[in-house]
Amino acid sequence: MLSFDIRSLESQAAQVEGLLATDDSVWEDGDLRPTSPIKVGGRLSYAGPSRFYFSGSISGQTEMSCRRCLTEVEASVDEEAHFIFSSEGDDTSDDPDVHPFDEQAHNLDLRPAIRELWLLSVPGFVLCREDCKGLCRSCGIDLNSGSCDCAPAATESRWDALRGIRSQLP
Repeated sequence: MLSFDIRSLESQAAQVEGLLATDDSVWEDGDLRPTSPIKVGGRLSYAGPSRFYFSGSISGQTEMSCRRCLTEVEASVDEEAHFIFSSEGDDTSDDPDVHPFDEQAHNLDLRPAIRELWLLSVPGFVLCREDCKGLCRSCGIDLNSGSCDCAPAATESRWDALRGIRSQLP
């Protein structure tokens, strides 16, 4: 459960244990979605008039292409989560760390904040392994599974001066 009654939160903090499904309506087109539901755990508490604080964590898995060879790789996301929720009329509306909610609402929905943290936490790129050789620039064969008969790529002459300096270094 990732939605909480605001009135009950004002008198007692809530333990949060829930899942954000991969097909939830909070996801938008183009989002890098998890391959399985995101696990959410933590504590949601009252932090003053029209303000609430969530402290916890999220974890999940996604699939991405290796940066060098384009092989599908599973990437893990395990992040601490700290959110402040404040009513929309509050003066902190321009603070990126504060998530606004409708002051007239009866429920506080954590899903948009979790989605945002997920998207910011997913790695920008992954490697299938540290020594990934990538793809051949000419024929496109995966160099991790074998070599090709292509001629080695010619080096660019604009780097020759630096190569000469490197050979002089101890």
